[in-house]
Amino acid sequence: MPDDEVEILLVEDNPADVELTLRALTKHNLANKVLVVGDGAEALDYLFATGSYAGRAMHEAPRVVFLDLKLPKVGGLEVLQRVKSDERTKRIPVVILTSSNEERDIVMSYELGGNSYVVKPVDFERFSEAIQELGLYWLVVNRPPV
Repeated sequence: MPDDEVEILLVEDNPADVELTLRALTKHNLANKVLVVGDGAEALDYLFATGSYAGRAMHEAPRVVFLDLKLPKVGGLEVLQRVKSDERTKRIPVVILTSSNEERDIVMSYELGGNSYVVKPVDFERFSEAIQELGLYWLVVNRPPV
């Protein structure tokens, strides 16, 4: 794996949630190759190798995207829709990691091709356990297409 390859793309605008997620991933030795972007527009730039990521090779996609729904610039559902509707990116697993427990968000996420929907637990220990399980599954257990 190249040194600059990203395993997890974390799309999250809340600094506290970023810190908790990174701390949980680090605690379980899963934080070696995480890229954090703070809005949907930057996520799309990274995934489609545009803007400030124009030099990035598109074939070096992250192994998984952890995507918040409530994002500035471009919302999470729009990011999901664009990723899953493009031949170049549709196979990237996208895990919705959000505080929204609204049924319409859950339904739309799956209708747009989301691979999983996880509501962020409020308690740090439960949050840490959820992140550990997500990281282990998507980075170790899951076998993506080559």
